[in-house]
Amino acid sequence: MSEVKISAATRTEFGKGAARRIRRDSKVPGVLYGHGSDPLHLTLPGHELLLALRTPNVLIALDIDGTSNELAIPKSVQRDPIKGFLEHVDLQLVQRGETVTVEIPVLTEGELAAGGNLLEHVLGTLTVEAEATHIPEAVTVSVEGLAAGASVLAKDITLPKGAKLAVDGDAVVIQVLAAQAEEAAEGEEATEGATEA
Repeated sequence: MSEVKISAATRTEFGKGAARRIRRDSKVPGVLYGHGSDPLHLTLPGHELLLALRTPNVLIALDIDGTSNELAIPKSVQRDPIKGFLEHVDLQLVQRGETVTVEIPVLTEGELAAGGNLLEHVLGTLTVEAEATHIPEAVTVSVEGLAAGASVLAKDITLPKGAKLAVDGDAVVIQVLAAQAEEAAEGEEATEGATEA
């Protein structure tokens, strides 16, 4: 996983008015916490942060006021529900070699067995433990040939090297369902046809 370097400034103004002023300047208010230190309130560049957050669990190398450098991962991101712009971000301090618990997206590849089956993502993310500078971006699961009734458990997923499962191994991640809506619609059509005849 690559590091994204972002320059940040400490902030001393708090509250809604201060946050609005920060956002008007195309910046994002944030908080850096962890390792028993006092929370550090920051102002981050909005566009650079938005680009960085496109990568899940991105490792951010913060240059704070040009005087200190810290590594962090995003823990909570608040976005405007309508416009989608960043409103606030919580960052967690990490150190090289430290193990962190993160959620990584579950991706699928392959085609289900024939028959109009539906794929349901019971868990969209998988909780894993990984070294802070080697957090996997995602995990890919093959659903090739799976039929209705099949499921993939957390323990069945091959994790990237260095990652360890941090959720119950028997948790269902993906399951295949029979397409009931189509069957019901076909049954209704058959009934209507019999009535008209």
